[in-house]
Amino acid sequence: MTKKQNMGKHNQKTKSLRKLFLLATLSLIVLFSFMFYACKKTNVVYLDELGAEHIISGWSEAKANKSIAGNPLTIAGQVFERGLGTHATSQYRIKLDGQAVKFHAVVGIDDEIKKNKRGAERASVEFIVSGRDKNNLKKTLWKSGVMKAGDPARKVNVSLKNLISLDLIVTDAEDGHAYDHADWCEARIEYRGNKPEPVKPYAAEPYILTPPPAPEPKINSPKVFGVRPGSPFLFTIAATGERPMTFAAEGLPRGLKLNSSTGRITGFVDKPGTYKVKLIAKNKLGKAEKTLRIEVGDKIALTPPMGWNSWNCWGCSVTDENVRQSARAMVEKGLINYGWTYINIDDCWHGQRDPKTGEIRSNEKFPDMKALADYVHSLGLKIGLYTDCGPKTCAGYEGSEGHEEQDIMTYAKWGYDYVKIDWCHCEGKDPRATYKIFGDAIKRAPRDIVFSICNWGLQNPWEWGESVGGNLWRTTGDIEDSWSSMAGIGFGQAGLSKYAGPGHWNDPDMLVVGKVGWGPQLRPSRLTPDEQYTHISLWCLLSAPLLIGCPIEQIDDFTLNLLTNAEVLEVDQDPLGRQGDRVTKGDDYEVWSKEMEDGSRAVGLFNLDPYEPKIVRVDFSTIGLENGPFRVRDLWRQKDLGNFSNYFEAEVAPHGVVLIRIFP
Repeated sequence: MTKKQNMGKHNQKTKSLRKLFLLATLSLIVLFSFMFYACKKTNVVYLDELGAEHIISGWSEAKANKSIAGNPLTIAGQVFERGLGTHATSQYRIKLDGQAVKFHAVVGIDDEIKKNKRGAERASVEFIVSGRDKNNLKKTLWKSGVMKAGDPARKVNVSLKNLISLDLIVTDAEDGHAYDHADWCEARIEYRGNKPEPVKPYAAEPYILTPPPAPEPKINSPKVFGVRPGSPFLFTIAATGERPMTFAAEGLPRGLKLNSSTGRITGFVDKPGTYKVKLIAKNKLGKAEKTLRIEVGDKIALTPPMGWNSWNCWGCSVTDENVRQSARAMVEKGLINYGWTYINIDDCWHGQRDPKTGEIRSNEKFPDMKALADYVHSLGLKIGLYTDCGPKTCAGYEGSEGHEEQDIMTYAKWGYDYVKIDWCHCEGKDPRATYKIFGDAIKRAPRDIVFSICNWGLQNPWEWGESVGGNLWRTTGDIEDSWSSMAGIGFGQAGLSKYAGPGHWNDPDMLVVGKVGWGPQLRPSRLTPDEQYTHISLWCLLSAPLLIGCPIEQIDDFTLNLLTNAEVLEVDQDPLGRQGDRVTKGDDYEVWSKEMEDGSRAVGLFNLDPYEPKIVRVDFSTIGLENGPFRVRDLWRQKDLGNFSNYFEAEVAPHGVVLIRIFP
């Protein structure tokens, strides 16, 4: 073998050795990498360890290792020791660091609702697991599909690779959130790196946007008022400005007179017709004028009623003195100067019937119902009552079944201006026929009585409420002071606008601002300040009846700011009577618009995300406005924002609103 051949063989052997060395090195690297990651500990944290206080729950407060009602977590007969009990609509955001591995859970509707037949029939939810990656892009990771009471539990096993947050969501399956008790059982996260942390929903400190009223006179009354011929007339001119103030009214129809110091117009008008009256308010700083159109005819409640109701604060502990206190406070705190009018007593005032005549009596908490009505009227306000179409009220007091017309005539004799009629103990009844009995009686009553139908939206009262004489009808179950309840009800009014108008209004229930409690123990509303701005803005866009649910004598400055913004209330009280509707819907925002009598549009930009601010935009073409520019005004701040063409956008706080008016 030659030297050259030996060298070639040597080089080939060297190359082979190099290849073996490289292969061995790579194998060692792979082995060491595997051993490194295998040895890097995978931790597990159960969600009940993270706590439940930051969960947004649709009813009550979410609980760790218990159902929403405080019972053992139980799905389809299977009991679980660990997990979270919540209620649709709910959301729980958990911060991750991109190194979490997996999320596991077992989900379903808690068996506790089976104790309630109606609840077992109505409960339905959908569980959704979603997350956001490092680019903040939202990804849906898993959906349960619609689950109902008694359905077997469903397992969740999803990868959390590269995610920076995890959202656990329970929806109401688009049929309302009543009885939607939802459990995340054995819920846990496998992770490496930092321990997952719950994210607290955003909640600003209370902040006041409404400017104080100017010292010069300003008339805030609605522009239209309806009365039936021959009915007692009471209208208090609502005006802000420095007192003393004097009032005048030019063009009053025959039979009416004005008290120039109180601004109250009283009397009777027998002749049907339309009467245009110039209202005038004067003080030492100036004069204000406004035209009031008085419609004497078949329709009343030509703008949505504004007032107070006892239930959300006092519940069954309500007394004569509670009612008088809120009536006095409505005057003393100046709400009467913005058009707030009705003082309404809810359930628990009834006593027994007269054994001879069958006439209803009040109980010991209300010694003299007529005297109470006279007192409220003496303040320039109106007063309302509650009853039920069944044999008992919802709280078990005497109902109106079999005494429908008699009770209405008794209320009229006492001097009441408003009646709310509930639907407890009315199973099997036809609501149309039942409420028509009351409606016919109200038409025959010797005074105007606003008729509030309260059958919780069953059998679509918006389709027939006006035909049975109703002036307003509840479209939903009872509201609570949670985001899920308020937003679910408010945004759920989309599509109902065609049923509302002067004299007949969709009613999404009372306001849950200020102190609430449904009994003698009161607490601040659980709605955040931004959520309360959303609440009032949305109800005004909806042309909803506005009934304050807190004790007015205990109202704080923040709540007073919510209830005394004349430009916001003007949206609700606009004489055109158009209910606003949704024009844009995104994953976490909505835009609502309402046409106003003067051709302008009131628009609400709503951020549905509870954690982050968001830029929300309205394109003018979507609300019927073309060929700008248009003047845009911030209604809460009562401030012009400038002229805009084509669109307007603003940053909106979490669960907050920017309420604007766009003028052609």
